[in-house]
Amino acid sequence: MRRTAVRAAAEAQAAPADAAPAQRLVTEFPFELPRGYVDEAGLVHREGTMRLATARDELVPLRDVRVQENPAYLSVVLLGRVITRLGTLPLVHDGVVEAMFASDLAFLQDFYRQINAEGHTRASVECPHCAEPFEVDLGGSRLGES
Repeated sequence: MRRTAVRAAAEAQAAPADAAPAQRLVTEFPFELPRGYVDEAGLVHREGTMRLATARDELVPLRDVRVQENPAYLSVVLLGRVITRLGTLPLVHDGVVEAMFASDLAFLQDFYRQINAEGHTRASVECPHCAEPFEVDLGGSRLGES
């Protein structure tokens, strides 16, 4: 059941003063391809954004004829759905992913697993010398980084 904006605002105002502020869920993650996608004009696009996958993102490609004929094509279709930005391209789709270098495809498949398995690529750690807590990005920005 959906709440109206007015009702949600009223509930927020009625919340106890000591209630913790709501946390925003991070749903998009930046990445940098190791080689980069080369478009028809010869421009290289390396920086992009990938969003978290939904159940629909994982189910819809299973009905795709290309995936039914070749299950390995699943990752191409899936990545085409969840990459929201790549360089200055106006649109990212499975045809773009299909034309990427194999090393970039492998990087994106790994990045997809990282952000969807844990919900983020950051982990809280503690310095072994001073015991100060901090966060590290396990995703890295390039293939092989962590």
